Amino acid sequence: MSIKRFSFGKIIDCNSVVKEIEKENGQVPYFLEKDSVLSFKLEKEDLVYGLGENVRGINKRGWIFESYCSDDPNHAQDKKSLYGAHNFIIIHGENRSFGVFIDTPSKVKFDIGYSEIDTLSIEVEENNYDLYIIEGTNLNEISKEFRELIGKSYVPPKWAFGYQQSRWSYATEKEVREIGRKFREKNIPIDCIYLDIDYMEKFKNFTINYESFPNFDQMVKDMKEDGIRLIPIIDAGCKIENGYDVYEEGIKKGYYCLDKEGNPFVAAVWPGKVHFPDFLNSEARLWFGKKYKFLVDKGIDGFWNDMNEPAIFYSEEGLNKAYKIVEESKNKNLDIYSFFALKDAFMGLSNSSSDYNSFYHNMDGKIIKHNDVHNLFGHNMTRAAAEGLDSIDKDKRFLLFSRASSIGMHRYGGIWTGDNTSLWEHLEMNVKMMPNLNMCGYLYTGADTGGFGGNCTPDLMTRWFQFSIFTPLFRNHSAMGTRNQEPFAFGEKSEKILKNLIEFRYGLVPYIYSEYMKAVINNDIMFKPLSFEYNDVTSREIEDQILMGDSLMLTPIIKQNGRGRYVYLPEDMLMIRAKGLNDISYKVFSKGHHYINVELEEFIFFVRKDKMILLGESAKNVQSIENKELNIIAFVEEKAIYELYNDDGISKDYLNGIFDKLRIEIIKGKEEFNINVDGNIKDKKLNITIISKGSKDVKKVYYI
Repeated sequence: MSIKRFSFGKIIDCNSVVKEIEKENGQVPYFLEKDSVLSFKLEKEDLVYGLGENVRGINKRGWIFESYCSDDPNHAQDKKSLYGAHNFIIIHGENRSFGVFIDTPSKVKFDIGYSEIDTLSIEVEENNYDLYIIEGTNLNEISKEFRELIGKSYVPPKWAFGYQQSRWSYATEKEVREIGRKFREKNIPIDCIYLDIDYMEKFKNFTINYESFPNFDQMVKDMKEDGIRLIPIIDAGCKIENGYDVYEEGIKKGYYCLDKEGNPFVAAVWPGKVHFPDFLNSEARLWFGKKYKFLVDKGIDGFWNDMNEPAIFYSEEGLNKAYKIVEESKNKNLDIYSFFALKDAFMGLSNSSSDYNSFYHNMDGKIIKHNDVHNLFGHNMTRAAAEGLDSIDKDKRFLLFSRASSIGMHRYGGIWTGDNTSLWEHLEMNVKMMPNLNMCGYLYTGADTGGFGGNCTPDLMTRWFQFSIFTPLFRNHSAMGTRNQEPFAFGEKSEKILKNLIEFRYGLVPYIYSEYMKAVINNDIMFKPLSFEYNDVTSREIEDQILMGDSLMLTPIIKQNGRGRYVYLPEDMLMIRAKGLNDISYKVFSKGHHYINVELEEFIFFVRKDKMILLGESAKNVQSIENKELNIIAFVEEKAIYELYNDDGISKDYLNGIFDKLRIEIIKGKEEFNINVDGNIKDKKLNITIISKGSKDVKKVYYI
């Protein structure tokens, strides 16, 4: 295992990289000399993993990607970048594998067999970066080395692993209370309801719209007493308005980004014209972070940061240019080119490169053009929130996640995968994103289940739930003007199916939380491609099956009207077929290819050989889960061991080693199974079901 770091300044060509690596290694095993980019010859068998949040498959070969945080909800296959900038890849070959990390805040292009089918080229826009080469004997080792390099992942409170309901927008206090009431009336578990921009006064950060939410503080208190936490949005832009304290303080103290004349830069988002806090300035960052106290004092325990690429609807300069083109176009016979120029004048207003090149940061005395550090903006907004919340209550865990991100932000919060759409292709992309996000440090993550834009169908929502019940962030989020997506919005039959799935999620919480925390502590990843554990030819090819935690292989249905799917098993495995916590069956499948029927109301997943899964009880929310009984399902050929991690789920005491572990060991003997349990199981019952290949009967053990 090794990590090699090479630093490069403003002038660089690939030959200097080669010489540096040669000096270190005595050989040149990595990059080839080619113009001013880093190039690597790809063998036919090479896989390329990584790049975190991005389109296409787990293996990134065959496309060109740009690490550049982009506000683009249209996650089509021809896009080059989404909301995150995650500059880490692993090249996995038959004879050698290694990781590459480009540490820079500017744009990076990864041409992975797009220009030349057998060549990987990396081009850094500013040519000012650190290059890391991470070596290891296998993929898990390389990933772990990188995770140790970039630091521990964020840990949310345990209640953040419960079901979460969101919509842009639940626009009034009455509507929010009614959503909560329906969940409780229908006995559907829930932990969080989200507040989008309508809870604010005129879309201003750290304000309350008391016309629509007249009893905000009492609403937060009442709903929390009922086990439902409210999670408000915070946006990156602060409205320009006299009398608005955040605006006036930021102006007085010089905490906003500047234009080329040294005046606060003016852009526009939800409230109209705004200034952007200078999150790269340490004083401004702490100032903004402490503003979260306004909502914390009202009982709020979590936040989602949005629009922080930063998203720009328009700038004053851009809008004036567009108006000028309109004036010039009046009374003209517009041909194809002049018409497109008119249309593009407005279509190109949002998130334009000219705007990103026209404002500046004061990075503690050093003036830096925004575009040179673009990928750090959302990162440092979430850092501001995390540090501010830590100053408010240093021992409490808050829920915190962001839309924009870069590598390093994983230490401060999680991310969701952005404003997706109700498309089967986006469910498939959600599955394939999870391993690459984990490789880049993001463990607390998940998609807008059901899709943010568009109109979700009952079958898509059902199949998406069947995957999302395994992801740490399980949030159902949709846009204003689209079909409602609450579990009870699709009719009685779908409501019953979705309720069963949410209850199953709560039964999974002990396993998901345990695997999450062990991954944090050990710098491991929760979601892996099959090739991380099975390096046969077929496992390297498969992308719609992924490993989850120590024990499971997930095989979701991701095609419309699918009533089954082909599954490849790299070894003998135990299939679990479930409709809910009280409707589970088992079957052992041999290594190889199988077609398995799976009806809409049921889902399947697999327990790996000599592994086990623990299922607890459902409850109205995570805090109410008692888990007086744990049901353990083990597939044992020789010996299976599982360690169940648990802690208080609220404090940061786990950092001091204060947590519990329950160790379960099952050994197959000649005539019976030997079971050893080590740890505190006071007031708990363990119901152990053991399945072994070739057994005619399932071995059930009641264990205290």
